[in-house]
Amino acid sequence: MNNQVTPVNVEYGDPSVALPNEILRSVVGSGVHGIAIAGTDDHDEMGVYIEPPEYVLGVRKHRDDYVWRTQPEGARSGPGDTDLVLYSLAKYLRLAIKGNPTVMLPLFAPQESLVKVTSLGEELRALRSSFLSRQAVERFLGYMHSQHERMLGQSKRNVPNRPELIAKHGWDVKYGSHALRLAHQGYEIASAGRLTLPMPDAERERVLAVKRGEVPRDEVSAEIGRLEAAVRELLDSGRCPLPVSADIEAISAWAISAQRRHWGW
Repeated sequence: MNNQVTPVNVEYGDPSVALPNEILRSVVGSGVHGIAIAGTDDHDEMGVYIEPPEYVLGVRKHRDDYVWRTQPEGARSGPGDTDLVLYSLAKYLRLAIKGNPTVMLPLFAPQESLVKVTSLGEELRALRSSFLSRQAVERFLGYMHSQHERMLGQSKRNVPNRPELIAKHGWDVKYGSHALRLAHQGYEIASAGRLTLPMPDAERERVLAVKRGEVPRDEVSAEIGRLEAAVRELLDSGRCPLPVSADIEAISAWAISAQRRHWGW
């Protein structure tokens, strides 16, 4: 008798609204950063769809995203699993304007990481520099702190760990690689006003070395601290080339135009 239970996919939101109205979708996991290790990472995609006019006007209640996962609720994604999230344009812009590091990735993903892009999606990507700001740098540092705490086992949140990595390396090297990646990317944004994907070769190889467990945890932690100090110096000295916040006026003007053109208003 076979008692094996087949996992049930998780799905939230309305695919009949999200999928036909997608304008942009890209890979957003380790692959887009260039730090994927074969057989160890799941597959993450994120995209944007333009919600119907009645949603924009608030006439109908609705979810403002669509989520699909191969793993059931509460289960950790692993190698071969897929996580997909599509945000309504309004929700996507709210998150991206604040500098959410993951949400901004479809704007900067290389062509080979794009799953879908329409003419409106290309226009949105062309606005990528309008989303970069000192506020975005702060968000990268905030996410970096969260990953750094988890790497050190100091997080006060009930976060998932990877016992297989702790057993092998003595600490969660994946949290370490995430924290170091965010530190490097925060520094690139603060110093050069850009975000390069995949990561530049030197930084990418360093993060991969951490992810493979080849760098001691204390050394990784010290490196993260040095990068954060460098970012803080740029912000505090006024040498960061970015505005305080995203160009909301330009982004909003484009969003209104995109809604009208998509629905033929």
